[in-house]
Amino acid sequence: MTNPRIGVIGIPGKWSTEVLADALEKRTGFRCVVDMADTALDLQRRALMAGGQNLCELDGLVIKKISQEYSPATLDRLEMLRVAEASGVKIFSKTASILGLVNRLSCTVTLSNAGIPMPETVVTESPDEAMAAVHRFGNAVSKPLFSTKARGMTLMEAATPEADLKARITAFQAHNPVMYLQKKVNLSGRDLGMVFLGGEYLGTYARVAQTDSWNTTILHGGKYEPFEPDADLIELARKAQAPFDLDFTTVDVGLTEDGPIIFEVSAFGGFKGALEGASIDAAGLYAEHVIKKVQT
Repeated sequence: MTNPRIGVIGIPGKWSTEVLADALEKRTGFRCVVDMADTALDLQRRALMAGGQNLCELDGLVIKKISQEYSPATLDRLEMLRVAEASGVKIFSKTASILGLVNRLSCTVTLSNAGIPMPETVVTESPDEAMAAVHRFGNAVSKPLFSTKARGMTLMEAATPEADLKARITAFQAHNPVMYLQKKVNLSGRDLGMVFLGGEYLGTYARVAQTDSWNTTILHGGKYEPFEPDADLIELARKAQAPFDLDFTTVDVGLTEDGPIIFEVSAFGGFKGALEGASIDAAGLYAEHVIKKVQT
């Protein structure tokens, strides 16, 4: 196979989607960027159509972004891609791998079962249990099960008057029936993104808060900086991403007084942090990895 046809599932016009499509086009001469919102699955014909292109006829598909924001509908889009996968299209990363990550709880349970150190976490549908968790933690971060870049996350403080805290929990549960609460840990305004390609470590960048926001995400004003981890930290991140069998990912790591903890393993990984914080051309390296696997 000299010129494989490999498409990119993403958000047309978005930098990370387009830079990956550019890298693949440069190496193969083929370009196809697909927004899953524009696809149609025809099970009778076993066709997944995007405009005039049947994605089931491509050699490969790289999922850079399955949707702008995570939601249960994201899982439906992955189910549609399973048809292309069953037709012989190589998907990066595999749909089964991503299905185990889009839901925050699924990711957390897998990490916990693997013995990976994480912040203390309580998951409940009971407002009373949620209240008890906040008091036990001192401060807790309530997180939607489907979200990216800290969207929808809320800081719950035990010092809040009881009636006000109960109201905050009720308001959060109105949009999140199953409540996921994690103990807020002191990160001194910095956390890490550790980048892996095909299970191999590439490098690390730091996200550093520039404001008084309790989180470090770029969405909330953080910036990327270089960071050099030691061998033990690299090994911890490697163990964290291993159960998910991903082609490309970023492991989110926090450094605390009690040692490193893992927040999550990304379903898709971040290109911009790798480039700006660690000088890694993740898009180019990923494109070469995908082409090699498609051709074997």
